[in-house]
Amino acid sequence: MLPPSTASTMLRASAGRSAGLQPALLRSATCPYSAGLTTMSPFLSTSPPPSKPLQLRLLSTRPTVITYAAAKSLTINISRRHSSTRSQPPRAATPDAEIDAKAAEEAAKAAKAAHPEQVVLDWNTFFQLRKARRRWQSAFSILSSVAGGFGGAAFLSTGMADSVVSQIPLDPLITLGLLTLSCAALGWLVGPSLGTAVFNTLKSKYKGPMAIKESEFFARIKKHRVDPSASSVRNPVPDFYGEKISSVAGYRQWLRDQRAFNKKKEGAI
Repeated sequence: MLPPSTASTMLRASAGRSAGLQPALLRSATCPYSAGLTTMSPFLSTSPPPSKPLQLRLLSTRPTVITYAAAKSLTINISRRHSSTRSQPPRAATPDAEIDAKAAEEAAKAAKAAHPEQVVLDWNTFFQLRKARRRWQSAFSILSSVAGGFGGAAFLSTGMADSVVSQIPLDPLITLGLLTLSCAALGWLVGPSLGTAVFNTLKSKYKGPMAIKESEFFARIKKHRVDPSASSVRNPVPDFYGEKISSVAGYRQWLRDQRAFNKKKEGAI
């Protein structure tokens, strides 16, 4: 505890030093209380500071100066655009059948443009040629089946296949009969390929146009045929692959059968 005389002496000394320092601080340029007291000082001005422009870098390399009001309106427009795109329903995907049909039509047009010398087939001629080709295939299937059966029987009668026949645990006559039928079935399977080759040789000028027309035909079949998963015993699928179509009238009847199937399916549901 300092005596009262010493305390009063220290207070007078500190007051004298502070009184001497105040004029120096006010004259100094580094004084924090005097350097900022200007006419533009925020402490003397009552108006708010001017708004600084907002700089946004858009797609260009040079900075574009946009005010706060313009930026606000731009944000509102972008949000409205996003909300409008969200409200729109998604587009339905194009079925594969329609894509195949369009591709077949474009391929047909490109082939006609690239080879104008080829014969132009109409649908009636195409169905007639298709029917003739099927007859050739059926005829060669019968011939090759008969030829395969006789050829297999002749080969087995020579005794060259006895080692194979003895390894099968059946009666030898039954085994020989099964092998002969297998040769005939193999000939039946080879027949359509032989018939198609002979038909293409005889009708070589129709080979290219028929291939193009056939791609269009199967694309139409794929586009208009019904969904087989909804079939039943009372409502079977009407000619799913269109194998029975042999004329334009038959194709129209096939379309009516497909629509009738769909109506029965909707009635059952």
